[in-house]
Amino acid sequence: MALLLLILWPVAELFVAIEVARAIGVLETIILLILGWPLGLWALRTQGGAARRRLSVALSERRTPTREVLDGTLILFGGILLMIPGFITDVLGITLLLPPTRALVRPLLVRNLGSRVVLRATEFGTRNRKPYDVDSTARDIDQPQLRS
Repeated sequence: MALLLLILWPVAELFVAIEVARAIGVLETIILLILGWPLGLWALRTQGGAARRRLSVALSERRTPTREVLDGTLILFGGILLMIPGFITDVLGITLLLPPTRALVRPLLVRNLGSRVVLRATEFGTRNRKPYDVDSTARDIDQPQLRS
């Protein structure tokens, strides 16, 4: 599936760019494609900074910053998508940068990634670990023997 996406994505981007060039002109299309880079950088700086401040506030209030971390991640992906040349990536990037659409994407992200993260974390903690004292061979030691 990922390989198919890697092949079809550039084809779709090229098709959309050709159609936009037919509608508004080649020079205007090139200018729009180039403007995505500085717009993405600007979005990463402004919205990323705001997300960082919200994360700091959540941490200073000693609450779990789940929403803030997810928003920061979505802002990062949105800015990166804006910096990649192409109209489809620009639309997706702008979509991730808008707070109302981030609010819609956040629950999907939590639902799809939440179980995977928990599964990976529990696998990591138990992977390649030999059970300790399976035969119950441990014994208590008197206090005087511990001090010497």
